[in-house]
Amino acid sequence: MALLTTPRSAVRLASEGRPLREHLFKAALVVSVAIALGFLVVLIVYMVTKGWPRLDARLWENQPSIRRPEIAGAQSAIVGTLWLIGLTALIALPTGVLAAVYLEEYADRTRWYNRVIELNIQNLAAIPSIVYGILGLGIIARVLGLGFGVLTGAMTLSLLVLPIVIIASREAIRAVPTSIREGSFALGATQWQTVSRQVLPAAVPGIATGSILALSRAIGEAAPLIMLGAATFVPFNPEGLFDRFSALPIQIYFWITQSREEFHVLAAAAIVVLLAILLVMNSVAVWLRNRYQRRW
Repeated sequence: MALLTTPRSAVRLASEGRPLREHLFKAALVVSVAIALGFLVVLIVYMVTKGWPRLDARLWENQPSIRRPEIAGAQSAIVGTLWLIGLTALIALPTGVLAAVYLEEYADRTRWYNRVIELNIQNLAAIPSIVYGILGLGIIARVLGLGFGVLTGAMTLSLLVLPIVIIASREAIRAVPTSIREGSFALGATQWQTVSRQVLPAAVPGIATGSILALSRAIGEAAPLIMLGAATFVPFNPEGLFDRFSALPIQIYFWITQSREEFHVLAAAAIVVLLAILLVMNSVAVWLRNRYQRRW
């Protein structure tokens, strides 16, 4: 053991053992990324190739049709998806950010109820989405009497992504150095002034990135919407909070279950549209992070 503590032994270990393990670990990471990207590229190429005949204006200009796939579109599903994501963002993002501010800046961690809240937030992030659909069906749609409209779907998706928004926002707030807060307090600022003018602006990149990624998960969820009565065939766009609605995942599922090949082509084209929306949202998250990120 004494030999291992000598400078020469330490140099030998650093030059022989550690680089090999580091190279193996780096190679494993590169292989993992290559496999993930490879599956993504194969999926995109396959879907674009299969859905190319219907990747035209008919897809977003026409309404769904049960009997005529050659003229069928997904306008109502696209509009319904935009309604859902917009309302989900309006409900989940302010609630999640304010909850994160309370837990990080105001909550007394010695209080038992604050510890219970933190534990439940961690647990809720791992609950399957179908459970949120059952909760929305039983509580929001029936007990609260909101029915099976767009608002009910958005509230259910908000519950689904709320733990993710809170966790991401807390991490972003926690990453702000304590010296920023201490300097603000030293200049006579109140706690709210410190949080609103120093902490939150510095945490915006992390909060925005986590929020957009959470909404990206919500946009692809189908199980909660099926529980809430999202229809597979809605030949009109929702115009109010309580109107019936459809969404791209529901419309894709309906087309895939049909026996005619034309509907499968439509499903592939709709998948490409959904992937494009997801890629745009993720690109915005990356841009916000790189644009406003600060190095402390």
